[in-house]
Amino acid sequence: MIDASYRDAIFSTPLDRVASFSFDERVVACFPDMVRRSIPGYGQILGMFGVLAERHLRHGAHVYDLGCSLGAVGLALAGRLPAETFELTGVDLSPTMIARAREIAASESPDHRISFVEGDIRQLDYHPSGMIVLNFTLQFLPPADRDALIARLYAALEPGGILVLSEKIVAPDEQENAWLVERYHDFKRANGYSDMEISQKRTALENVLVPDTLAAHHQRLAQAGFSRVTTWFQYLNFASLIAFKDKATSRDEAAIKDG
Repeated sequence: MIDASYRDAIFSTPLDRVASFSFDERVVACFPDMVRRSIPGYGQILGMFGVLAERHLRHGAHVYDLGCSLGAVGLALAGRLPAETFELTGVDLSPTMIARAREIAASESPDHRISFVEGDIRQLDYHPSGMIVLNFTLQFLPPADRDALIARLYAALEPGGILVLSEKIVAPDEQENAWLVERYHDFKRANGYSDMEISQKRTALENVLVPDTLAAHHQRLAQAGFSRVTTWFQYLNFASLIAFKDKATSRDEAAIKDG
């Protein structure tokens, strides 16, 4: 298991100026505790990745975990699937995250083919894959870059492949959204965060994490070409979707063989 011994106390003291949130050394040190106490349903979502891969991933296929942080998606798959079942590449922009992810994977899943790449997921040269995971990652990209990335990921997926997208969302109705945000803050208080911590982190994330509506995610995925999109999980203002790429027709398969 990922070491969760470091408690998130980054915003526990008053700050004269709250800097924009970044995935620096302090965040890496307490990241398991941070996501556990800050993202409703995080453990349940993570636990389902192995189930989804078991159901939809062809034997030996490649998997991308984009914005992989400490590599929890790879560990989730490795905990359920034999080593020969898949190969996974985790990608993250934070060198500190990548370095720690490599250490954890080598310790926890040494027999599985799990590797990590430091890089920008908008510029990556993607290889054909059977499953791509964006687990609370797209929300940190500029909104103007999101459509193009999803289109590239659709192109990288093999016929019959899946994309799993987990995101913080915003409700289109102002009153509903306010209620969800208030209950989310209650969730964080119940997990030990103070009002000061909640307020300061919210300030730090302003213009860094920009959520979309659930409808916008569905529209973007459909526009990219996915034949079916299902919201399979929602807990307050956090949700996870699965998008399916059609299997190749006999005509498509013939074209692939012809080069």
